[in-house]
This record gives sequence, C-alpha cells and structure tokens, in this order.
Amino acid sequence: MSKQMLALNIDGTLLRTNGRLHPATKEAIEYAKKKDVYVTLVTNRHFRSALKIAKSLKLDAKLITHSGAIIADKIDEPFYEKRISEEKTFNLVQILESYDCNIRILHEKYSIGNRKKTNSNLLGKTMIHPSDPIFYPVQFVDSLSDMLMDEPVSAPVIEVYCTMEEKKEITHTIENAFPTVDVIQAGEKLLIVQKGVSKESGLAMLAGDLGFKMEDVVAIGHDTDDLPMIELAGMGVAMGNAPQEVKQKADWVTRSNDEQGVAYMLKEYFRKQQSKDFLKKFHIRKV
Repeated sequence: MSKQMLALNIDGTLLRTNGRLHPATKEAIEYAKKKDVYVTLVTNRHFRSALKIAKSLKLDAKLITHSGAIIADKIDEPFYEKRISEEKTFNLVQILESYDCNIRILHEKYSIGNRKKTNSNLLGKTMIHPSDPIFYPVQFVDSLSDMLMDEPVSAPVIEVYCTMEEKKEITHTIENAFPTVDVIQAGEKLLIVQKGVSKESGLAMLAGDLGFKMEDVVAIGHDTDDLPMIELAGMGVAMGNAPQEVKQKADWVTRSNDEQGVAYMLKEYFRKQQSKDFLKKFHIRKV
C-alpha cells in the first residue's frame, strides 16, 4: 500500500552527529515530496528550531514540536497547543529545584534555565543547546521559582537534565504528585508535559486532520520516545543508531544518521510509488 505521509524525527535521525543535514538527505526528502508524500517533522525541539530545519528542507507543512505540545506552521497561529498551566509550572519547578539537576523551560518564543552548579557535562548540555537559533532568546537565572513568581509562564514542556538515579526518583515523585502531567524519558533528559501530550498523539492528530489513517504514515526515529510513533505508524522505521529495543519493534531498520539512513530508506521504499499525477495520466487506481 502506498504511503501518504512521512514523519521524521530531527536529532539522531535527520541530522548527523555533527548537527548538519547531509545533501543526500535533502535530495531524498525532495524525492518523497515528488511522490505527493506530505512530509513533517516530529521533534522535542522548540518550534523556531524545527521551522529553521523545515525551511532548509523546503517543507511547507505543520510541524509537531515541543514533544507534541505544539503543532503549527506559524508560531502565532498554532493548529494545536497544550500547555502546563502557570500555577502547575511554578509548583513543578519548586519540586525540581530540590534536586541536583538542571531545569529548562522551553517556551515557543524563548527558553529559561537555572544556573545550578552540578555535573559539568549536564550543565553544558543544558546551556549549549543544539536547537537554539540566534533569534531564540535563552536566559539563565539563579532561581527559576523566584523568576516565575514575578513572571509566570505556561510551559509547553519542561526539560530536566540529571543523573540516572535522580531520573527515577524525579519521575516517581512527579507522577505521584501531579497526575495531570506526563514524564517522558528522552535520551539523556526527562520531559515533563501536560497529560496526553506525546509525539505519537501529535502525529495521529495531524494525520487525521489531513485525512490520513496511521496506516498511511511512515515514521522514522531513533530514540525511546520515538518508539510509540514508530509502532503506531503503518511503516515504522528505526535508525541504525537507535537502541536495540527500538530496532526490535520497528518494521524496518535503516542505516545510522551518519550513514545517511533516512536517504537510503526513502529511496528504497518510495522508488516504486508513483505520484497522483502519474497515476491519473495512465488511469491507474492506487492500492
């Protein structure tokens, strides 16, 4: 059966380890678009960062960003948004500040983080964030809760960088104290979002709005938080650099992000699929 929609994770999937797009990846996405495939990005990144990459790929699509909390093609006109309330954001931050961790509130227009002096590697990953374009203001403060008292924020997502032991304790504490939020394990960080927010729910919502079923979708990802959308899609693809648990559940395992895995998969999978115009020209019905 032909596929009508392609959903791509960004980090570890589209981008190489050096954070750049390979020309072959751009060519392959253009190849899929010529087959009348709707291409979108599904990412933990904030909207402005995802939009920058979408523009480099010449995508004119709604993007699933902030781990599914914001779906939009224009920053001020979201198709969908689901935020943690100002009060709940404040209460969550108060609890998180009792741990030895770095906290980052990802708003669609700016980011605010704490200056917690903790593990230098964690601090570096929080402060030198690969998804921050120059036009995305980033602020660091000594106390996030003090700042939020004066300037409340309704957060789409809160990122937490901490040790593995603290991840387990924080997850347990937050899930018990705040039943209306979800804690998502995403690589080296935790993501706190409003209940029901996820990459897979955002993808299903966008697909439905476009008139597609999930069986019409190809989803490509690499991390554990990509696994639900990989399983939900009609064709779920794991990158060669994905953890074993993700590869085991995928329908297709492609090459790694440094070996142009996206380009390889798209060229192989879509080479037999023809565009709607081609099928109409020869009066061929799609199956």
